[in-house]
Amino acid sequence: MKHLLVPAFLAFLLSFGVPAARAQFTPEQIAQRDAQEEFLLTADIVRSEPIDEGVTKPFKLYLRKGDVEAKAAWKNPSGVQLGFLEGWQYEIAAYRLDKLIGLNMIPPAVEREFQGKPGALVYWAENKYSLLKIMEQGIRIPDSALDHTEKMKWLTRAWDSLIANEDRTQQNILYTEGWRMIIFDHSRAFRSDGEFAERLMFGRNGIKVSQQGTPFLFHRLPRWFLEKLKTLTFENVKAAVGTTLKDREIKAILARKDILLEEVALMVREQGEAAVLY
Repeated sequence: MKHLLVPAFLAFLLSFGVPAARAQFTPEQIAQRDAQEEFLLTADIVRSEPIDEGVTKPFKLYLRKGDVEAKAAWKNPSGVQLGFLEGWQYEIAAYRLDKLIGLNMIPPAVEREFQGKPGALVYWAENKYSLLKIMEQGIRIPDSALDHTEKMKWLTRAWDSLIANEDRTQQNILYTEGWRMIIFDHSRAFRSDGEFAERLMFGRNGIKVSQQGTPFLFHRLPRWFLEKLKTLTFENVKAAVGTTLKDREIKAILARKDILLEEVALMVREQGEAAVLY
């Protein structure tokens, strides 16, 4: 029996050095995601335990299939909790949209029943630090990783703006040994009502601002990300996310996509392409 926290291919995937162009995974590693999803769907649940962190009362599940063992997080929040609309299906939608865009920052997620209830089962991404731990313990990010981590911070803001995620916290941003960024917890995303379809979560006119009222800007973004956003249509998003999103939620994504592209275009006009895009 291999006593692994994650399958070997996922451990390699999460510990590999940072690719120059994209956030996390190489094409060869991305090809393993179908196998990861199949494992989540079919592996035996050996045992489970509540996760202390999180208001949605998630569980940590220990999975086994053949000689491979892995952990995963299971959650099934729905409805309004602590003033926020929750939906476990949004975890799966976020992963599928991540795959469509090529963001490659979100661990695999599938629908799976546990204790007689449907929910989202998400691979447990092994990591060295959460952003919360870095902030609380004053951990210094090495100079060699600063440029990459800043770019990933801005890319995450753009991603959260696209999907209207109103619950990005220091706890759900993780860093691996090689300072790859992994993001999770999207059960409060894909808002479609009111200002969520008309404004971005971050940016010049962002819904979220600092305590001083200063907006959280994007600063710099990768060209490939913006080019991929331009290809999004109702049809290809619907095909990717399936029934995890309602039609109005998909239309809200596309509305925010246009707002995001307009803001970046304005940044380019003001600052020049080289200062904004890489």
